[in-house]
Amino acid sequence: MTIVTAPLAGRAIGLAAVPDPVFAGAMVGPGTAIDPVLKPSVAVSPVDGVVVSLHPHAFVVVDEDGHGVLTHLGIDTVQLNGEGFELHVNKGDTVTRGQAVIGWDPGAVAAAGKSPICPVVALEATAGALSAVVEDGDLKAGDTLFSWESA
Repeated sequence: MTIVTAPLAGRAIGLAAVPDPVFAGAMVGPGTAIDPVLKPSVAVSPVDGVVVSLHPHAFVVVDEDGHGVLTHLGIDTVQLNGEGFELHVNKGDTVTRGQAVIGWDPGAVAAAGKSPICPVVALEATAGALSAVVEDGDLKAGDTLFSWESA
């Protein structure tokens, strides 16, 4: 089983509350979302694993069980062309839970007219594979978001 932890501090809101139909409809996969604290921060890895995808606004870490976890920093933030984001790792790096991956400023994202809400998604998972999904309440980086059963 994979325990997925919060990559940043904020308030859990659940995927259904994400202002993007692809995430809200869990088309990318099940999970939850975080409305982040609006101050400069660093998104950290939610699991131990390998960074298989890395963009200024999003990253995927795959753990030893083959579970890929997507952390997407804000909605439509790809349109910011990396401005305001700082990569702390490289694609292919092995990371540990809690390790800094991307620095960003959710307040600047909001000021640019984008939603700072961050979906955290279990890629290619079935909804039934996740348990104890946190969809409300305050979170600190490293708090448990959900458990992912191995298939």
